[in-house]
Amino acid sequence: MGAQKRLSSSEPHSSSPATKENTTTTKPEQKPTTTDPPIAPPKWGLLLKLSLFFLLPYSYLLFRYYPIEPELRRSILINAGMSLAGLFVTVKMIPVASRYVQKRNLFGYDINKKGTPQGTVKVPESLGIVVGIVFLVVAILFQYFNFTSDSNWLVEYNAALACICFMTLLGFVDDVLDVPWRVKLLLPSIAALPLLMAYAGHTTIVIPKPLVPHIGIEVLDLGWMYKLYMGLLAVFCTNSINIHAGINGLEVGQTVVIASAILIHNIMQIGASTDPEYKQAHAFSIYLAQPLLATSLALLSYNWYPSSVFVGDTYTYFAGMTMAVIGILGHFSETLLIFFLPQVLNFLLSLPQLSGYIPCPRHRPPRFDPQTGLLTGTNDGTLVNFFLRNLGQKSEKTLCIYLLAFQAIACCFCFLLRYFLAGWYK
Repeated sequence: MGAQKRLSSSEPHSSSPATKENTTTTKPEQKPTTTDPPIAPPKWGLLLKLSLFFLLPYSYLLFRYYPIEPELRRSILINAGMSLAGLFVTVKMIPVASRYVQKRNLFGYDINKKGTPQGTVKVPESLGIVVGIVFLVVAILFQYFNFTSDSNWLVEYNAALACICFMTLLGFVDDVLDVPWRVKLLLPSIAALPLLMAYAGHTTIVIPKPLVPHIGIEVLDLGWMYKLYMGLLAVFCTNSINIHAGINGLEVGQTVVIASAILIHNIMQIGASTDPEYKQAHAFSIYLAQPLLATSLALLSYNWYPSSVFVGDTYTYFAGMTMAVIGILGHFSETLLIFFLPQVLNFLLSLPQLSGYIPCPRHRPPRFDPQTGLLTGTNDGTLVNFFLRNLGQKSEKTLCIYLLAFQAIACCFCFLLRYFLAGWYK
């Protein structure tokens, strides 16, 4: 979404810790109707480079390295083709939707460019709604082409889509109404209810092998506590994407990196397993992760520095909930949390302020110097400010690259950890 400020004729809200780092919510005063200039075109070069960077290893694992069943590979490829179509539809629809949101005064000013000509440009907000809609259309239509004899998957699959749809709607409501931060924490709990109620999978966990001699059992059934854990995972994933924000491209960029890691992980698990049920669980994760990656790449082509659109809470809630249900349906929540390591660190850094132990301003962006065009870290507890305090002043684009590189390193660390602990931990 990038650091932004949305103006309003309404009275300013009282200061409170916010889960959205970079948005001040107010509506601009009504002025005579003017025609806003069109947004900048998508960054096709960036889109092509990122697509090739991911597609090369993914295609190698899918077609050459692992002997995946032809029927399963066919479903994955059909889903990939539909996701690619979703990418182009999203690229085309974002400029159209931006005109409509600007007419409704849903725009902001990039506060990380305040004092420069770019800081006076109206940037359309809440364009994550386009990604959410296209994603849902692709995921719903794909059900017709999923060649599997097991129809029970439809219940949990559609329950997952209901959660994502619910969360997208609540995110858009938050963009429009700017609900208090305490309410934001409850929204994912409400949106996760369809999946929690429809979930009929196992509620057991495998005890790590080093602990089996001490506990005396290899498998522990958690019962209702497992569903509670699923709900808490949805709350964390959704809000962690939302608060790890503040610069152009960061929200969408971290989603692209994590979604890419999720897809590679799922292909590796399918290729290494002989259990049909286990394979099917990871295949369902792929069917959701591919359209998420494709539509997010389309949005990133507009949101990358300098951003021509802001994604809004609509996108961060949508992306967080989607990755949460992907981890739940694929039964790899532990791996997902390691993929989310930067978000965990950001949450821990934010905890003193979010808990009220240290005074927390409503927004916690870095400080921008219009003379040098560089960002300086403040004492606020965010990973963005932590990087700036320790690495020194950086431009917004450079800082985003550093943070996304850290995200990629965390994902690689997860793969290495699973490799070295395989056969010993579980």
